[in-house]
Amino acid sequence: MLPLMGLAPCEPDDPRFAAALAAAELPPCGRDGLCYVLADDEGFGMIEGEGPDRLLRSVVVPAPHRGTGAGSRLVALLAAEAATLGVERLWLLTTTASEFFARLGWVVVPRDAAPAAIRASDQFTSLCPSSATLMLRELVR
Repeated sequence: MLPLMGLAPCEPDDPRFAAALAAAELPPCGRDGLCYVLADDEGFGMIEGEGPDRLLRSVVVPAPHRGTGAGSRLVALLAAEAATLGVERLWLLTTTASEFFARLGWVVVPRDAAPAAIRASDQFTSLCPSSATLMLRELVR
């Protein structure tokens, strides 16, 4: 896997990633996914799963980089990376950032619209409350 401009692989247990998640009060990212860091620790994110439907999770921008466009760049680069992996649809669950993702083209969908692979994820079954908003981004048209 080659890093995209400004986006590089990182380990799921990278202490910078763990600290950013903890500071944002987000759950740890686990080990079942591909983790990435945006240049100069501007943000972190993960693509989890296999096949055409995967989960975007653990997207976090440390406080010093918020409001700089880092989050938008990070999400765009993660979606581009997912597309290179053959992902057709990215899904996410959020309790606080649905407006941010909607501005980036993500669509709110009913939880029962999630495919089995997403419904079986830890994020869907236990890490996020049932009140979390499910969102979808089609990568293949």
